[in-house]
Amino acid sequence: MSAKAARPYTLLSVAAALLTMALKFGAYLLTGSVGFLSDAMESGVNLLAALVAFWALSVAAKPPDAEHPFGHSKAEYFSSGLESAFILIAAASIIFVAVGRLLSPQPIYEVSEGIGLTLLATLINGGVAWVLLRAGRRLNAISLRADAHHLLTDVWTSLGVMIAVALISVTGWFWLDPLIAIFVALNIVWTGVHLMGETLSGLLDQSIPAEQLQQITTLFLPYEAQGISFHLLRTRMAGTRSFISFHILVPGEWTVRQGHDLCETLETAIANLISGSQVTTHLEPIEDPRSWEHDVLDIGQAGD
Repeated sequence: MSAKAARPYTLLSVAAALLTMALKFGAYLLTGSVGFLSDAMESGVNLLAALVAFWALSVAAKPPDAEHPFGHSKAEYFSSGLESAFILIAAASIIFVAVGRLLSPQPIYEVSEGIGLTLLATLINGGVAWVLLRAGRRLNAISLRADAHHLLTDVWTSLGVMIAVALISVTGWFWLDPLIAIFVALNIVWTGVHLMGETLSGLLDQSIPAEQLQQITTLFLPYEAQGISFHLLRTRMAGTRSFISFHILVPGEWTVRQGHDLCETLETAIANLISGSQVTTHLEPIEDPRSWEHDVLDIGQAGD
C-alpha cells in the first residue's frame, strides 16, 4: 500500500481535531476548569499533528526521482517525530497551567454541561483513533499510527479531566482539578517518549519485523534442500516501504537464464508476501570462495 492511500485518513483527523477543540474550549468557557482548558490545548496540538501528517504523506506518495531513487517514504518519520514533540509540548503546557492553578485553586461552574461537551469530544476522538490505528497497521503507515496514539492520549486526558471535575463538584476540592491534569500530563509524556523512540529507530534503517524475516527464511527452505544457498540477507524499512536484499548461491554450471528465472521467482514471491517491498537479489556461483568472502553483517537465518 502506498502513502497516497493513507492521506484521506489524515483529513478525518483534521476534521475531528477542529470539532473536538471547539467542544472542549466550550467546556472550559462554561466551567472555568483548568483541566478542560488543558484538554482543549491538546486538541489544538492534534490539529497541528494531523496537518503535518497530511503533508508528510503527500511527500511520501511522490514517486522515486533522480535525487531520491528509493522514493520519499521516509518523510513519514518527520511527521511522527514532530507529533511526538507536539505531545511533549502539550504535556509541558498542561503542567505549567495546572501548577499555577494548584497554587491558587479556583471554583468551577456548569459542571454537567462541561462534562457533556467533553464526553462528546472524547467519543469522537476514540472513534477516529480506532479508525486511524486500523488503517495505520493495514497500510504500514507510521504517521497514521502516531496520529492514532496521539488521539488515544487525548482520550485518556479527557477521561481524567472529567473524573476530576465530577469529584470536585461533589467534594468541593478545587485543588483536585489541576492535580489530575498534572497526572494525566505525565502519562502523555510517556506516550510521546515511546513514539519518539519508534521514530528514531525508523530513521536508523530498522529491519523489517521478525515475523516477516521468518517468512523470507521459510521461503528459502525448499531451495536449500536442492543445494541452493542464501546469505547476506539485509532489510530496512522506510515508512510504508520495505527494502530487502540477499545473495543467492547456485551451481556454477547453471545458465544465465536459470539463474535469472530463480531470482525473478524469489523476488516476486517475497513481494507478494510483504506488501510494499522492493527486493534486490545478487547471484553467485556456490563453488567460488569469493562468493563467501564478505565482511558485512548477515541478518537472518538463511543458510550460510
